[in-house]
Amino acid sequence: MNPDHLRGWLGLIRAPGLGPMSLLPLLHEGLTPEALCRGPSGLPASLRQALAEIPWQRVDEDLTWLAGDCNHFIPIDSPDYPSLLRDIPDPPLGLFVHGAPGVLTLPQLAMVGSRNPTAGGARTARDFAKHLASVGLTITSGLAVGIDAAAHQGALDGGGVTIAVTATGLDRVYPARHRELAHRIAERGALVSEFPPGTPPLPGHFPRRNRVISGLAVGTLVVEAALKSGSLITARLAVEQGREVFAIPGSIHNPLARGCHALIRQGAKLVETAEDIAEELGAQFAGLSGQMVDQATPPQGDDLLQDPDYGQLLAAMGHDPMTVDGLVARTGFAAEVVSSMLLLLELRGHVLSNPGGFFTRNGAPPE
Repeated sequence: MNPDHLRGWLGLIRAPGLGPMSLLPLLHEGLTPEALCRGPSGLPASLRQALAEIPWQRVDEDLTWLAGDCNHFIPIDSPDYPSLLRDIPDPPLGLFVHGAPGVLTLPQLAMVGSRNPTAGGARTARDFAKHLASVGLTITSGLAVGIDAAAHQGALDGGGVTIAVTATGLDRVYPARHRELAHRIAERGALVSEFPPGTPPLPGHFPRRNRVISGLAVGTLVVEAALKSGSLITARLAVEQGREVFAIPGSIHNPLARGCHALIRQGAKLVETAEDIAEELGAQFAGLSGQMVDQATPPQGDDLLQDPDYGQLLAAMGHDPMTVDGLVARTGFAAEVVSSMLLLLELRGHVLSNPGGFFTRNGAPPE
């Protein structure tokens, strides 16, 4: 990305009191971020004042963070920005990413629930995430204690990909007890935030984080939730974004089941097994990634190798480490299709993921 363009985006994100709702209409009119940062004439006085107060020293600190290993920034005008998230009413201006940015375009299921789940609820979240991740769904959650952590852990246990959307800058882990979990997530997926480095865990940031969790995903699964909980906010946001909502029922004597029961009464889909979700989302998988995940007969390694598209992708990799963008250029496939194919190839042992978003063949390339 052009350095001035990047600096412009970071300046807009740092502009005090401004956000997507006020800035996106101006950007849609054709103003570049760098031009907008200069506060052109014709803007309301309050907006020009905010732009005049951009803390450019903090922008320089953001650039220093971005120079670190596996750190990225994806502005909303980038082709790498997830299309599902761009479609919500108030998408972030950009995303800070630590890990592999390509995973953001994979088909995702958001999993949310109580910070103080029952032992059975936490086990259910792990089991669902493990099973769904093993057949190709990326599990997205918020890195919180309780159901969030169980969902991330289950996805990792299933050898799949997981994404943690945080309410802080990515230079810190919140809660601190999840430092090791966050490190493992970054190795197998990505940590994501719309908040720049140095941002603390302020209360108002968590609802904003929730809209990103639901916005990235094709559906949201609520495992356990009280009647008044952030998980129900995420479910409501998912409905407003036109996404599927799933809920797992529980005992009528469990207060943490009441939120799920309320969602089911309001139209959320009742699920009892991971297969219920895989079957429901099958058609959406086809639309998003060009791949239909068949829960009854998941693709096996040899089946993938016999598919001409997978053969073309593997041949394009050759002997050298390749990025998703490089494979898109060589094959002509869409980025989300390449990402999905790479994930399945990795799960079957034919491809290895490496630091920096590079992929290599696990074995000799075809003749």
